[in-house]
Amino acid sequence: MKPEILATLPGYTRTLLLKDAIAGVTVAMVALPLSLAIAIASGADPSKGLVTAIVAGFLISLLGGSRVQIGGPTGAFIVVVFSVIAEHGYDGLVMATFMAGLILLAAGYFRAGSLIRLIPEPVINGFTIGIAIIIATSQLKDFLGLSVAAVPAEFLAKIEVLWSAGPTFSAASALIGLATMVLIVLFRRMAPKLPGLIVAVACTSAVVALADLPVDTIGSRFGALPRSLPWPGLPQISLARLGDLLPSAIVIAFLAGVESLLSAMVADRMTAGKHRPNAELLAQGAANIGSSLFGGMPATGAIARTATNIRAGGQTPVAGMIHALTVLIVMFCASGLVGFLAMPALAGLLIITAWNMSEPHKWRGYFAERGSDIFLLALTMLLTVLADLTVAIATGVALGLAFRLKRRNAEASDWSEPDR
Repeated sequence: MKPEILATLPGYTRTLLLKDAIAGVTVAMVALPLSLAIAIASGADPSKGLVTAIVAGFLISLLGGSRVQIGGPTGAFIVVVFSVIAEHGYDGLVMATFMAGLILLAAGYFRAGSLIRLIPEPVINGFTIGIAIIIATSQLKDFLGLSVAAVPAEFLAKIEVLWSAGPTFSAASALIGLATMVLIVLFRRMAPKLPGLIVAVACTSAVVALADLPVDTIGSRFGALPRSLPWPGLPQISLARLGDLLPSAIVIAFLAGVESLLSAMVADRMTAGKHRPNAELLAQGAANIGSSLFGGMPATGAIARTATNIRAGGQTPVAGMIHALTVLIVMFCASGLVGFLAMPALAGLLIITAWNMSEPHKWRGYFAERGSDIFLLALTMLLTVLADLTVAIATGVALGLAFRLKRRNAEASDWSEPDR
């Protein structure tokens, strides 16, 4: 369970530092708009996304079991975070994040990192696609410039409210959102090594500012962003709130553990490396506790940012630490400029993120799987969208394990009840 940084620092050189610095700054330019957009989509203040990227991102790299993992707020948390804030307020989310950190520390201590193999892949694919659908629909309000007082958390109710707000459609907002999406795709194809996300969002936001378009920005909606980290402090704890928030904390811990280990496995395939799963869980636990102490959001390893780090030449956990420090410097020195970022541009960014998150290149392959796997994927996806993430995961895992046992034609157990 030793952090990976202890294995890399003894032979660390100036050449490695230069590569890590370039990769860290590049990833920070990708993480900055994503962290803001994810916080806003979750129903939180945009500054909470920056705090999470700084504190949790630094701790995940410092203590994690992967050489190149990049951590921070991710789209997978939007659904559960939005629900927790709506039901318990932001202080309830902070408490749930703190509890999730403790659960992850316990999971790492008891070496539960290898248990990810028990989660059926169709379940992971199903709730990932479901979360992507929810993220994309949650961005329609800002993308289309609709005037809606409050968007419900429930999917069908949300669609009904957005549909009824159709007459308030803003062509300017839609064009800015669409232009941002086009630029992101073009940069990704024509200049994949450039931080295309921040460039695209900055370009379209500059058009909004220079042309004085009637489009919402971070500054116009949320006011000035803070220029420093808040002082750390313990969340208010009570036994009643612990019981109320425990289900949400378990879901946050589950998502953080699964996504971080999936991201680490993707990184292993890209670098021919081998991560330490239990060290990774311990790092996720420490990162979520640290984030909650600073009033931040849940965090985990981010597949897209980790892949960006690898492509940019990141070699060791130092790159992830530099990424977090770069976001901190931006917070100190350029928070005023961040306020000019256009809301439809960030919405377009998240819609692209949701599309990539659903992995459309794999859809054809899903239909070639066995019938039980297709059913499991579809059921998990529908439950994620229409019911609840907790119900979707619990039902999917239970059915998946039952299908697995049935395929093995397991013999009857000879277990008998012990004498008591």
